[in-house]
Amino acid sequence: MPVLVTMSCSGAASPGRANARVSGMLAVTATRIVPEDPLAGLEVGDRPEPTAPHGWATVAVKATALNHHDLWTLRGVGISEGQLPMVLGCDAAGVDEEGNEVVVHAVIADPSVGDETLDPGRSLLSEKYDGTFAERVCVPRRNLVPKPASLSFAEAACLPTAWLTAYRMLFTRCALQPGQIVLIQGAGGGVASAAIALGRAAGFVVWATSRDEGKRQRALAAGAHAVFPTGARLPSRVDAVLETVGEATWDHSIKSLRPGGTVVVSGATSGFNPPALLNRVFFLQLTVTGSTMGTRRELEQLLSFLDATGIRPTIDAVLPLDRARDGLAKMAEGDLFGKIVFTV
Repeated sequence: MPVLVTMSCSGAASPGRANARVSGMLAVTATRIVPEDPLAGLEVGDRPEPTAPHGWATVAVKATALNHHDLWTLRGVGISEGQLPMVLGCDAAGVDEEGNEVVVHAVIADPSVGDETLDPGRSLLSEKYDGTFAERVCVPRRNLVPKPASLSFAEAACLPTAWLTAYRMLFTRCALQPGQIVLIQGAGGGVASAAIALGRAAGFVVWATSRDEGKRQRALAAGAHAVFPTGARLPSRVDAVLETVGEATWDHSIKSLRPGGTVVVSGATSGFNPPALLNRVFFLQLTVTGSTMGTRRELEQLLSFLDATGIRPTIDAVLPLDRARDGLAKMAEGDLFGKIVFTV
């Protein structure tokens, strides 16, 4: 799949700011919580260099990708004022202290838990520990996964959150078979666009929805077999639905499933409390399954899948890290299809 890049800029800092930096590093930080105006709590500037504790590694970030999680953090979801300032960002690809090209697994969890996504004490980077929107980030050494040479740093940086989430939804939580129909709600978001490409490559029949005609056409270009306006009547019932939108699409998701079908939920960007429609759930014996991120092993499998198939993330825009505010504003407006990448 081609990588779509609509905006690119040089990452060089201005001479004045570069000369003024005596120590520290450039980072993008949440400094206060302003739910109604999240960008008001954003600061782009120097931060102290991180220090890696025993068993952790320092990664020189080459590229990092934006997620809705970063906007939620600025709105105060999952974080409190007492935890600030906090460097934003979950995704990164870069180089470790030994010169290895690596992808950072964003889930920080107890290594004794078999599936780290089920560790009740788990966190993502930028929740308890500073994130990846910086020139350097510290993570547990076990969280480093080798980057395939076939993937660029920008492509690899798109994978640890949105693409890993989509991979787990499709292949672990859904367990679809080739030829079955999967409906992906909200084409345009990072998880949805990843699921379209992954589902097509795996041999599923991929249908997608969007309110926006332009995004529907881009979903077709990304690999969807058919696209529909949000809430539209479908030609037939589907085997599974991937749901990241929430209240705005939940009714349609439940009513689109065949008897015995599955809806996999990994987000609710439009609201968390839709009508449950329990009558349809029990009468049609539907399965409602939650899914969060993915394991380190699943990230390795995802990287191998992309390496073998040649599919690549759809990248909406590439910006230097010091223009992170522009990228967050673009996401807040919903004016994107695929991932926004910051280069360092």
